[in-house]
Amino acid sequence: MTIDYCRDPEEIFENSLSIIGAEVDLSGQGEAMSAVIIRMIHACGMVDIVPSIEASGGAAEAGVLALRSGDPVVCDSEMVERGITRRLLPAENRVVCPLSTKDTASHARAIGNTRSAAGMALCADLLPGSVVVIGNAPTALFRLLEMMDEGLAPPALILGFPVGFVGAAESKEALIARSGGVPFITLTGRRGGSAIAAAALNALAREAGRRPAGAE
Repeated sequence: MTIDYCRDPEEIFENSLSIIGAEVDLSGQGEAMSAVIIRMIHACGMVDIVPSIEASGGAAEAGVLALRSGDPVVCDSEMVERGITRRLLPAENRVVCPLSTKDTASHARAIGNTRSAAGMALCADLLPGSVVVIGNAPTALFRLLEMMDEGLAPPALILGFPVGFVGAAESKEALIARSGGVPFITLTGRRGGSAIAAAALNALAREAGRRPAGAE
């Protein structure tokens, strides 16, 4: 039996973008932020996330500049790390996931927190000026915010998409309330996840690689 379905990957992708464009009003969004929103929707299939997307002014542009400048990308989970398309990164940016390093588990026990939070602490030297991509653990976002409160120089951009029922919504509320002028993009409430987080980063990487240096 042959099932009738679209088999052309380019046609599938273009049709997907057409459907998103027909169902979502992105007027008033900048070019880079529109690209991020479209890719987030494409990653999860839910156009209704748009009202829940929160971003500081110029956040997407800050991410584009950071990636183009070669700043590192720090991820909270291996799923986010593996979802990042390396060939899109405009300056062979370093991508780091400290979750699985040899000292993470012992540091988590020492500080009485999760391995995800410990990973943020262990890569403190990489965080200033980086693009931080959190798609899983609320504790990673909470710990990052605590470190900034303690005097850590801020990242260039925080992509905050922790997902779940315990702490996810609260961590994103804390990001919005306590970012202290640090650019951020987040999805309020329980929804989020590694696919959305990686899609947002990949959208920024595409924009960074597509635009000539100095063009905003």
